[in-house]
Amino acid sequence: MMSSVLLEEFEVLESIYPTELTKTSERDIQIDVEPEDLPEGEETLKLRLHVHYMDDYPDTLPELSLDSLGGEVDASETAHLINELKKVGDENLGMAMTFTLVSHLREQLSELVRFRTEKRKKDEMERERLAMEEEEARTRGTPVTVVSFKAWKNKFDAEQAAKKSREEEEKLKGFTPKEREEYKKVALRLSGRQLFERNRNLEEDALMEEGTVSVDISQYERTRDNEKEDDNDVVTFSDSD
Repeated sequence: MMSSVLLEEFEVLESIYPTELTKTSERDIQIDVEPEDLPEGEETLKLRLHVHYMDDYPDTLPELSLDSLGGEVDASETAHLINELKKVGDENLGMAMTFTLVSHLREQLSELVRFRTEKRKKDEMERERLAMEEEEARTRGTPVTVVSFKAWKNKFDAEQAAKKSREEEEKLKGFTPKEREEYKKVALRLSGRQLFERNRNLEEDALMEEGTVSVDISQYERTRDNEKEDDNDVVTFSDSD
């Protein structure tokens, strides 16, 4: 037989939840529950609370269970919601507690929605941060080191040498055999001196940095003096040749 306390509580609940509450037996009801406030654009979250009242209710907690009516709620979230409801029920033993339980469940659903919203925003921010770092790394390029610079320089010098060789071949096509022979002799002496002048400082710096070779500058000075003497022997071309 239903107690007078439970009869009175049912009357109150039916007036508060005229469309949400369904009485399935003398000791069983179900109430559809939604968050107190749902942010605009958020997915609908709606649960059905099943309540089974024991004979000695309200001195004993009713049995509680939840079903999802809208939105996704996983098993761990459902277990957390039930545990929170039981805590509130323990605090209200001896009193009609169904309204308090439903109100608390609505608050818990609101917190769950807020938590999901914040988590989604944080995840989006993290994805944007990672995308920005990836783009910065891509546009920043590879840092230059001594090894990478030397490799690049060797490749660059080889490309320039090949280009110059092709240009020389094109130029020599318009020369007579004698002119080509004289031109090659002059070019050989000039190119040797130019290479020395261009690389002198670079080689000295590299050797000093590595600390492996002691450079005698006087040797290079004597070489330069000899080259100056050779410059006096440079052959010039004239129309008579």
